Amino acid sequence: MADRYIYGFHAIRARLRAAPGSVKEMWVDESRRDARMRDLLALMSGAGLTVRTADGGRLDKMVGGARHQGVVAKVEPVAMARTLDEVMEGIEGAPLVVVLDGVTDPHNLGAVLRSADAFGAHAVIAPKDKAVGLNATVEKVACGAAETVPYLMVTNLARSLDELKEHRVWTVAADANADKTIAQIDARSGIAWVLGAEGAGLRQLTRKTCDEAARIPIGGSVESLNVSVSAAICLYESARQRG
Repeated sequence: MADRYIYGFHAIRARLRAAPGSVKEMWVDESRRDARMRDLLALMSGAGLTVRTADGGRLDKMVGGARHQGVVAKVEPVAMARTLDEVMEGIEGAPLVVVLDGVTDPHNLGAVLRSADAFGAHAVIAPKDKAVGLNATVEKVACGAAETVPYLMVTNLARSLDELKEHRVWTVAADANADKTIAQIDARSGIAWVLGAEGAGLRQLTRKTCDEAARIPIGGSVESLNVSVSAAICLYESARQRG
């Protein structure tokens, strides 16, 4: 994987804490000297990094006009598990996985990764087609979770679901029409929560390949939840059951 740019205070602070050696170059807005920037500069100095200054226009060009908050870094990929087998080999206890089908919004992926990190998920899996990859927006929204939770993009999602079953991981589709609620699913053993994009939902083959389906009980006037919210609720249910 090639070097890439990340931006924003949360993303860069998280990278400096998790893998300072992966930060190759750093730029800050020469006009910004507030307390938040001073704190970040101190953290950079402690990591032995040389910081370059640039005007806002140059930083805008580096990240395609995204909201960089005056800080941009060029980083190399952090080594994490790259295959499902590698992930499973490193797990102690019951696996907890999120599978995303058709999620293309980087903000949603970033939020899912953040929840995955918060509730102890071991990986997030998505198909290579019709799915968003890791990019600077994902990393900023994830607030460091992109460096701690493996994100596996697979060629065949249905095959990967079968592989999860071979590892004794129960695959549960989040389906608003399911008879069971997520609280009625035994999430204490290995489990993979399988979620589709809001609106489109899960593809038919993905839904058929899952062992079971469960719904998040909701009231009010809304018919569905954002996929990142749904993922957080399912992961919390797993964490609650596991104590």
